[in-house]
Amino acid sequence: MIKKYDRATLVKAIWLSVILHIGMVAILITGDFTSETKLKKNTSLAQEVKPIQATVVDAEKLQKAINKIKKQKSDDKAADKRRLQNIEKRASDAKKRRAREEARIKKLEKQRKQKEQEKIRADKAAKESTAKAATAEKVRKQKEQEQQKSEDAAAQARSKRLKAEAAAKKSDDLRRKQLAERQRKEKAAADKAVLEKQLAEQMAVEMATRDKARKQQMMTEVQRFGALITSMIDQRMIKDRSTMEGKSCKLTISLAPSGNVQFVTNGSGDRVVCDAAKKAIYKAGILPVSKDPEVFKEMSKIDVSVVPAF
Repeated sequence: MIKKYDRATLVKAIWLSVILHIGMVAILITGDFTSETKLKKNTSLAQEVKPIQATVVDAEKLQKAINKIKKQKSDDKAADKRRLQNIEKRASDAKKRRAREEARIKKLEKQRKQKEQEKIRADKAAKESTAKAATAEKVRKQKEQEQQKSEDAAAQARSKRLKAEAAAKKSDDLRRKQLAERQRKEKAAADKAVLEKQLAEQMAVEMATRDKARKQQMMTEVQRFGALITSMIDQRMIKDRSTMEGKSCKLTISLAPSGNVQFVTNGSGDRVVCDAAKKAIYKAGILPVSKDPEVFKEMSKIDVSVVPAF
């Protein structure tokens, strides 16, 4: 296991290395300029050209040295970083291994406890099963004894029952004969009732068919007279294509048995068409009606739809 203070120790070592490199650079710079100053004091103006060239050469070397130091420092920093990452990775791997080991141990402990509980439950179940088996055996023996007693009692009861059945058989035969006769009479009465019901239903169906045919005939007659009345209204009404074309009106006409118009009620539709139709109806005075009282009853108040034809 890696201690937490290893990272701080590495950081301190890196800073110490940087400070040492900076000190070396400072010493190099100070030594170069001191030699150059002494050289300038002891030479003439004509001889100062060469020291200047030497200074340039020394500065380049110095820069190269500085660059080398910087590169070395960068390489050292990168190496330290890699070492630090390697240490952290080993610590992380160790932590993961420790966690896996702890989880494995925990799982094994859990399995052990489960097995102990299962063994306890199995032992308990075995004891209960043994106790139940003993109880069941005791109950079985009691039932065998009770069954034997029951069989003896049943044998006695069977003997009595056979005697009673033999005695009751004669009475039962008579009862069955009487029942058969009663059922025969009831069936005959039921068959008669069914036949009468069927005849009544046939008559009702026939009457309903007749009534339906009659009603259909009456409605056909009402429709026929309605068409005649609508045609008469169309012939007698004053029509104007510009105001009536494509329009209609529904009216309710109350008629007397003689065909006389009693009154006309507006339904729905165009007002101009309705007014013209009402005038035509009142102008006619008498409209065609059926002489059949039942048909007239259906058309005493007849609805008509007026659509002007042009």
